[in-house]
Amino acid sequence: MDRPSGLVASRVHASAAIAAVALLVSDHFWRLNHVAVGLAAALLTLVVVHLVVSRAHAGARAEVLVDPLTGLGNRAKLMLDLREEIELSSISTPRILLLLDLDGFKHYNDSFGHPAGDALLERLGQSLSTAVGAHGHAYRIGGDEFCALLRTETARSERLVAAAVAALSEHGRGFDVRSSYGIVTIPEEADEPSEALRIADRRMYAQKRGTASSVDRQTHEVLLRVLREREPELSDHGRVVSELAAAVGRRLALPAEEIDELIRAADLHDVGKMAIPDAILHKPGPLDRDEWGFMHRHTIVGERILSAAPALLPVGRLVRSSHERFDGGGYPDRLEGDSIPLGARIVAACDAFDAMVSPRPYREPVATSEALAELRRCAGTQFDPGVIDALCDELTSAPSASSQAAAPLGS
Repeated sequence: MDRPSGLVASRVHASAAIAAVALLVSDHFWRLNHVAVGLAAALLTLVVVHLVVSRAHAGARAEVLVDPLTGLGNRAKLMLDLREEIELSSISTPRILLLLDLDGFKHYNDSFGHPAGDALLERLGQSLSTAVGAHGHAYRIGGDEFCALLRTETARSERLVAAAVAALSEHGRGFDVRSSYGIVTIPEEADEPSEALRIADRRMYAQKRGTASSVDRQTHEVLLRVLREREPELSDHGRVVSELAAAVGRRLALPAEEIDELIRAADLHDVGKMAIPDAILHKPGPLDRDEWGFMHRHTIVGERILSAAPALLPVGRLVRSSHERFDGGGYPDRLEGDSIPLGARIVAACDAFDAMVSPRPYREPVATSEALAELRRCAGTQFDPGVIDALCDELTSAPSASSQAAAPLGS
């Protein structure tokens, strides 16, 4: 009910209550008939029901604007507040919109479970609310994404932003949760809620891509350099596979953090082969049964190498499962279907394609068209059909970085 109609209803029920009381008083002094008494009682009941319903409606409306896990305002509450603050803001009294997204939360959730993940979100939400304090409001707008709307002069905004960013961090053995963020000054940079959120979101993801943990990147680069020095062909193969895997991940709408893990896993999916003897790794003919048994250990070795860096644990899990088959006939764990991580299913398909179109000591490369036909033939048995559809679409679409990289090998 809108405010004017609610006001009218309140006045009507107030009038009814007065009438009811008047009737009861009149009845007490002048002994009106039973009809008058019944009417008075009905009017009083109507007033009580109206009050109860109005309070329940107000409570339900408040719940709609609150995130049930953290108790912070939700996206709907943010949009209401943002519209109001934009109206109140000016160049001399600006507002700061701070959009934050957790880095490392997926790894935490995978490692410790969803209940622990929810508890972490609740702790971080309260920390953010405390950091913002009386200078604005904190919100959780979905998943691991938070927001703060700050009322502060520009001179103090940097300290408040730093405090808010620091509040959304927690570190411990085997995990490191931080946040990337994007800032918009209102009304200087945006004077409409959706525009402000769009700019903040773009800036946040630009920072997320540009400031991924330098330690993680250095570890990744060191391993790539070792692989390149030890096995140049494997390094080149990993580069092609990572480009294809990233394109497929985008087609499947994977989140940015998962695409980053996918690229790293594709780059290093063969890192465990550094532990394979050269006599097996470079054998000019087919491997025998014992040699295959030795070769099948490379994914486990790869996971072990990557797991030495806690931040690369999720990458290690993808590497371990990169030779599983969709029908359960792969190695090392004989996983099947959706129990195989999606990133690993993508790496497996891209790895197989590049292997087919690349020359080997014991065979010539196959044409791209033949490789695509083989992938489609094996969809549902060796490979995830959805992944194969996305990979084939990528390779047969208009020229792209991935198709250009692959084309010379198979044409």
